[in-house]
Amino acid sequence: MSQKHPIISVTGSSGAGTSSVKRTFDQIFRREGVNAANIEGDAFHAHDRAEMKVKMAEESQKANNHFSHFGPEANLLAELEAAFKSYGETGQGQTRHYVHDDEEAELYGTSPGTFTDWGPFPDGTDLLFYEGLHGAVVTDDINNAQHADLKIGVVPVINLEWIQKLHRDRDARGYTADAVTDTILRRMPDYVNYICPQFTQTDVNFQRVPMVDTSNPFIARDIPSPDESMVVIRFRNPRGIDFPYLVSMIAGSFMSRANSIVIPGGKLDLAMQLILTPMIMQLIDRKRGAP
Repeated sequence: MSQKHPIISVTGSSGAGTSSVKRTFDQIFRREGVNAANIEGDAFHAHDRAEMKVKMAEESQKANNHFSHFGPEANLLAELEAAFKSYGETGQGQTRHYVHDDEEAELYGTSPGTFTDWGPFPDGTDLLFYEGLHGAVVTDDINNAQHADLKIGVVPVINLEWIQKLHRDRDARGYTADAVTDTILRRMPDYVNYICPQFTQTDVNFQRVPMVDTSNPFIARDIPSPDESMVVIRFRNPRGIDFPYLVSMIAGSFMSRANSIVIPGGKLDLAMQLILTPMIMQLIDRKRGAP
């Protein structure tokens, strides 16, 4: 952690909705005049798309059918921790971009499924913002959680997470439903061992819960809408959180536990603005007061 060079990490698995949360952070940064350096979690994968297919085939021949991006072996977690540590100490570090599609290929000048070259963060940023799979991961060798000043978890209930992933990968990326299902099954051990434990490290978790039947996510025709959902917001340390104010400002919300508030799904962006803006500005105020 660093007062002078704070780090915010948003962590969630593939299909959890972290990209939507990033847009909310971008809105807050723009409104409050916060200049953020950015790390995309995909940039720290160890293999590009073609290499990953080869590596998975090699691991399958070794009877390892669970090699996945969720686990440490498929990622550059030491390099990610080094980037966190470097930024916290100096406000500098390196990252790159993983190119997902043709639109990004045109923007970055390299083929879909590959990486751009490594490059430095811009000078003079106010904080580092990470969004990806491993923003709060802790293993025997790596501890990213210790470097982040504000850790956010995005954790839909698992059936909803699967529905969101199935629809995204099928509609936006052209994968078949069977291929996406195979990916979900292959990733499950790493999901249990490396993704879920991070949500005990996060300061705030946003968990969307559908209010409609999602008992078989693999045949769901559509993603439950925000108005068909509730969101459970859990604070690891509720001290200083003005729950009566939040309940009064967010219609239809209520306290479910001493550290948790439940809100209608359609109020998620409002809730994030109310909750996260003062947390971000507290980091900025600390930064400005740091020697």
